[in-house]
Amino acid sequence: MAILRRALVLPLCMAAALLAGCAGPRLVESDVNSFSTLSALPSPPTYRIERLPSQEAHSAAYIPIEAQAEQALARVGLQRDDARPRLIAQIGAEGGYASPRYWPYYSDPFYGRFGWGLGYGGRWGWGMGMGWMMDTPPTLYHRGVSLVLRDAATQQVVYETSAVYEDVWTDDPAIYGVLFNQALSGFPQPPRGRRTIRTEVQPQSAARPAPQPATPATVAPAPAR
Repeated sequence: MAILRRALVLPLCMAAALLAGCAGPRLVESDVNSFSTLSALPSPPTYRIERLPSQEAHSAAYIPIEAQAEQALARVGLQRDDARPRLIAQIGAEGGYASPRYWPYYSDPFYGRFGWGLGYGGRWGWGMGMGWMMDTPPTLYHRGVSLVLRDAATQQVVYETSAVYEDVWTDDPAIYGVLFNQALSGFPQPPRGRRTIRTEVQPQSAARPAPQPATPATVAPAPAR
């Protein structure tokens, strides 16, 4: 009987600890890929956003993401000015989820198992998600943003960047603000090519009203145990 109680209590304690962790700070790690021909902040540092037809068609879902991008651009010194833009900005965002194709059955009641899979499928909707259950496939959330800046006079691309995040946790739409901040890390002269950026964030549900997205910060990986 004591063994049975352990079998029932321990998984519940693990799940409770995991859910408690959802309310605390999270470490958002993304793969960032940037290219720039800018040598300094443009003068004047103004831009306007050019929407694609698909973004106009889904404006209700796109507007919150556009607002997150504007805040990230303001943090690097760029101001939106549709009347006198120095740059033209094109913003992209994507979201999806995945589950493992094969998930072995674990009969041991003392352990929760984790695994990843490919084959993303997109869906719209805001909120916090945590993909984890005992002996069932976790949901792997995929979020990505992209930003292209063109010279308004020449239409030449002067800045291109993207950030991709995959994890069992998400917090929409705030996660897109974190990714835009990470994608713009180092602007206007970021390291060329791919790099990993980690940012600690406070989930919206646990933060105070109207939180500002966190400032990107690169964190050294934890030592192996």
